[in-house]
Amino acid sequence: MNFKSTFSEILSEHLHTLTREQIMSIIEVPKNQTHGDLAFPCFTLAKELRKSPTLIAQELSEKITGGLIEKAEAVGPYVNVFFSKAEASKDILNAVIKNQDSYGNSTNGTGKNIVLDFSSPNIAKPFSMGHLRSTVIGNALANIAEKCGYNTIRVNHLGDWGTQFGKLITAYKKWGDADKVAQSPIEELLKLYVHFHEEVESDPQLEVEARQWFKALEEGNEEATELWKWFREESLKEFQRIYDLLGIEFNSFNGEAFYNDKMEKVIEKLEAHHLLEESEGAYVVRLDENNLPPCLIKKSDGASLYATRDLAAAYYRYENYQFDKSLYIVGQEQGVHFQQVKGVLKKLGSDWSDQMIHVPFGLYMKNGKKMSTRKGRVILLEDVLKEAMELAQKNIEAKNPNLENKESIAHAVGVGAIIFHDLKNDRTNNIEFSLEDMLTFEGETGPYLQYTNARAHSILRKAEGSVADDLKDGLSDLYSWEVVKLVNEFEAKISKSFETLSPSILAKYLIDLAQTFNKYYGQVRILEQTDDFQAKISLLKAVTLVLTEGMKMLGMKVPEQM
Repeated sequence: MNFKSTFSEILSEHLHTLTREQIMSIIEVPKNQTHGDLAFPCFTLAKELRKSPTLIAQELSEKITGGLIEKAEAVGPYVNVFFSKAEASKDILNAVIKNQDSYGNSTNGTGKNIVLDFSSPNIAKPFSMGHLRSTVIGNALANIAEKCGYNTIRVNHLGDWGTQFGKLITAYKKWGDADKVAQSPIEELLKLYVHFHEEVESDPQLEVEARQWFKALEEGNEEATELWKWFREESLKEFQRIYDLLGIEFNSFNGEAFYNDKMEKVIEKLEAHHLLEESEGAYVVRLDENNLPPCLIKKSDGASLYATRDLAAAYYRYENYQFDKSLYIVGQEQGVHFQQVKGVLKKLGSDWSDQMIHVPFGLYMKNGKKMSTRKGRVILLEDVLKEAMELAQKNIEAKNPNLENKESIAHAVGVGAIIFHDLKNDRTNNIEFSLEDMLTFEGETGPYLQYTNARAHSILRKAEGSVADDLKDGLSDLYSWEVVKLVNEFEAKISKSFETLSPSILAKYLIDLAQTFNKYYGQVRILEQTDDFQAKISLLKAVTLVLTEGMKMLGMKVPEQM
């Protein structure tokens, strides 16, 4: 139910100088609930009607009656309206109960494809806290897109190519031990990578060797290729373990290497359009008209580049998925790179590049500094997840030692705490890494949401069979009304989260709903057999449906007992 739309429709019958859209944009939600559910400020009408806003509000309030609006009153220059709580709550709760877990669905994306490029860790490097943001933001946006009706293609564009492999092969050849790498691949490969960067400071010749090995890899050298395949396979096994913990799946693991045989076609297109220019032995596309630095397509030694592969990937995805949107959930430091890629595609006449959207996000910082793999300043995500699950298990043992399935619930709560801590933050902000903050289960946290939902389910179990298919009467108390109004906002919050590509909007909404429900729970005897008993139970059911569906969209598991 759209309260603003209802109010604006009634107002438009009496205000002929404003369109319904204009009226809708002016309507406000009063900060104090005693001032009504919605308010219309009359300042903009004063000049046209040649009356004071206060007088206009008074005259207008006397004309607004009927329907779902129970009362209208003038308060200074505002017309405040109160909706019929019983009628509106009945309609809203019936809609939720009827739709069940499809409540909040929209058809905005029906028949449309959306590609999401997210997570994308680098092969032979550990899955660190630095990878968490792209992974959980991308997963949440994919889930939200599906709720809006889109068909999603989830792509893990692995960092499985590039000069770092020349460095790694060089390091392995000089200091590597095959048995040690076989026993703990990522740990050993990281040590070799860090060691390379320590040694190169005193021995610059190592950089030359690394470039030679990468060139050999690009040319299909057998030894280089075998080592690369081994590093990739072992890394993927490690990554999959993390994705299993997080409950995240992908449709494609086509990384940078997948596009090696597709880049030449891009270079041919650029040549055919006379866009390639030589610059100090390298080949670039100039983007002066976009106020961007030239996009480097080919190095002086003939080695291909990140941008070349991203151009090839863009063509591949458009040709294979016919996307309506293609989202790149990648750190904000890549902003110029994506502008360059889009700029080149535009020059090639690919207007669909307008649908390619960079979704930037801030970093996890450690003591105010960026985490760095090459300097060994890294916190492993798996360690953080396991610590969160252990803490959740201890909490469960202390609070509910007889709970069944304690281990799976501890998994859901621990991982949910990490996911929600990330997503409740605006994605563009940096986050200072604090294990203590992540693992706090009180306040505005994932476990607080899960516990609120489990508590509501517990009451529902006691009221078994009391959820009405079609309520005849709604609820009229103030506490339930605040909950009902929030339940009614679910679809709008999902749409806004998708439009702004901000899962934090949904996360903050769920906290508001949980807190408002807990106030209601503290004031109303839900299981008391009053005249509005069935309506109370329907409200309870509606809250569990919205919290459950909302948490699932964020990528959290939702235990019904805790």
